[in-house]
Amino acid sequence: MTRSLERILGMVLRYSYLHKRSLPRTFEIIFWPVMELLVWGFVSVYLTHLSPDKFTQAATALINAMIFWDILYRSQQGVSISFIEDIWTQNIVNLLVSPLKIWEWVVSTFLYSMMKTTLITVILAVLAYFFYKFSLIGSLHFYLIPLMINLFLFGWSLGIFTSSLVIRWGHAAEALIWGVPFLIQPLSAIFYPLSVLPPWLQLISKTLPSTYVFEGMRSILLTHQIHPHFILMAFGLNLVYFILASLFFQWMYGQARRSGRLGRLGTD
Repeated sequence: MTRSLERILGMVLRYSYLHKRSLPRTFEIIFWPVMELLVWGFVSVYLTHLSPDKFTQAATALINAMIFWDILYRSQQGVSISFIEDIWTQNIVNLLVSPLKIWEWVVSTFLYSMMKTTLITVILAVLAYFFYKFSLIGSLHFYLIPLMINLFLFGWSLGIFTSSLVIRWGHAAEALIWGVPFLIQPLSAIFYPLSVLPPWLQLISKTLPSTYVFEGMRSILLTHQIHPHFILMAFGLNLVYFILASLFFQWMYGQARRSGRLGRLGTD
């Protein structure tokens, strides 16, 4: 019995040491519970302040928000997962010695992300109509296109950013592929209006293009129109984030090449 206890405690100590050597492992212990508390806590605050006649509109907005969130999340994942799969399969060296240019590699992940996300969105829209009588096109009309484009652009920017971290630091940064999108989820006013957030959080939220997309979506559902400010601000911020993410990717890619880290990805 004593020997068994020693072996059990030894394994517990081994797992504990993993956190000592990996900051992402330690970070995710508190990250996911805190994000869930913030998101659903703010949803609860929003719902408690609604009058009974507003619940139907709120329910419709939540269904739309879930589909829009999936567009943003999947577009980011489509880019990042494409990069990480080449690392997992140790195929990155083959790509580096091929005639493939870095911008061609990135653009291919954009197109793959768009195809996959569009397919998923169509499936979700059909299911939402079948189960909840919610029509994505019927609710947003021609506004659906610019809103979706903005979600794709921001998702790609996040994908470029997280891929940059993976290319530079490899497996140590993999957790950020899934963590970064959920880090901005409570700040993007996805399931509740911006006004629900504390004033200091609203200032941060207004720096995200996703906030203007979801605020615009709710404006359409509630008033059947959208102020051009929402779309213009989303496009403007997306342009800034896309340029910054691209420059960051180029810098991290150069750092990884100079250090020899790029060729060792997937073999460490």
